[in-house]
Amino acid sequence: MELILKEDVIGLGYKNDIVNVKSGYGRNFLIPTGKAVIASDSAKKVLAENLRQQAVKLAKIKAEAQAVADKLAGVALTIATKVSTSGAIYGSVNSLQIADELKKLGFDIDRKKIVVKDVKAVGDYVAVVKLHKEVAAEIPFKVIAEGAPIVEETPEVEPVVEEAAPVVEEAPVEEEAPAAE
Repeated sequence: MELILKEDVIGLGYKNDIVNVKSGYGRNFLIPTGKAVIASDSAKKVLAENLRQQAVKLAKIKAEAQAVADKLAGVALTIATKVSTSGAIYGSVNSLQIADELKKLGFDIDRKKIVVKDVKAVGDYVAVVKLHKEVAAEIPFKVIAEGAPIVEETPEVEPVVEEAAPVVEEAPVEEEAPAAE
């Protein structure tokens, strides 16, 4: 028996596939549950027309997604956030913050379409915006501290402390040596 599947059936086929099954399986399970219809000539013509129309719609949606991806190609974001003295971010930068920054630039993109790896330190990163199953755009972004960069000042303070300590140690050694003579 030849049937057209109306939905994915595990082990048999995918939606809109034409499959051959045993008569009992088709009559007693697939057709009554609405998972398939008989593949008559008229049903095959309707299926072919539906697939053609879907292909046109999918091509239009893909073209729109590609146009948005081309506009996003030149975008680079800078996100300011609170940072600890060691350069670690309080919390993390996620897709919601990137979506907000894109909205400020005029791009209305759902945050669920933005993929970001763990961003927990200051630096340069890349977010991927999945606009369509075949179209994705990469957006570089930089995470910076809100205030003055404390990380750069910390190395300068440490050498000053180390230089002062040896000078203090040398003075008592010189005083003990003349007293012993």
